Amino acid sequence: MRKMRFTLLALSLIAILFSSCRSEFERIRSSGDINQLYSKALEYYEAEEYDRAQTLFELVIGAYRGRKEAEEIYFKYAYTFYNTGRYILAAYYFKNFSNTYTTSDYREEADFMHAECYYQLSPSYRLDQSSSQKAIDAFQLFVNTYPQSDRVATCNKMMDELRAKLEKKAFSVAELYFDLRQYQSAMHEYENVLKDFPETRDTERIRYMIIRAGYELAKNSVVDKQEERYREVTKLSEEFISRYNSSTFVEEVRDYLEESKIQLNKVTNVGYQNQGARNRS
Repeated sequence: MRKMRFTLLALSLIAILFSSCRSEFERIRSSGDINQLYSKALEYYEAEEYDRAQTLFELVIGAYRGRKEAEEIYFKYAYTFYNTGRYILAAYYFKNFSNTYTTSDYREEADFMHAECYYQLSPSYRLDQSSSQKAIDAFQLFVNTYPQSDRVATCNKMMDELRAKLEKKAFSVAELYFDLRQYQSAMHEYENVLKDFPETRDTERIRYMIIRAGYELAKNSVVDKQEERYREVTKLSEEFISRYNSSTFVEEVRDYLEESKIQLNKVTNVGYQNQGARNRS
């Protein structure tokens, strides 16, 4: 019984405290006292109660427009969206701050945070990477605008991370086409990875996959296209062996080369026989 009474008493006290805090916030919000609203918004912001701070900032932004406090209000208002995980809105407000307060001491940080918001929005490599590309573009703009900033190293690190994600995405698309036996599309996508990410560490693997896809494409092609496609596999295989003689893939590539030559010889002989038959007729 005593335990139950104590629990009820504790719950009642919590409810009273919550009600008191809520009523204080509601009272301030509806007071119409701009100075009090501004002061309390800063209090909530420093206490990391960002939703309440945001609500009060919204009520005073218009009243402080043109005054020195407006810059700080708008900057912290943008941060309330960032700190509550609403990155799309945060990116918008940081960018708008930078465009509005062009001489502000906060402008560099606002430009960085604009890029940071898109970095936070960057999803798994398996999903659409438009936010990743926006983040890269924004970080690159920051580096170009503030080349002496202490944040440049961080920007470069984040761009490397995002580019690695884009590369992984591009490679996964090529792999998907290969797994679906759409070998021509797979070759095209693997070649795009090399073109778009020339500094990739997976060059050997990608070139090996281009040869695999090319061989499968030739093998599954109609006879009229096999000669051209086996010749392409032969060329790619010889280039690979010459360039990556110690590669872990080199033995398999030699097998593709030899098999392609055998098939190319067969296709060529069939072509000559057909041509001879046509001439005799």
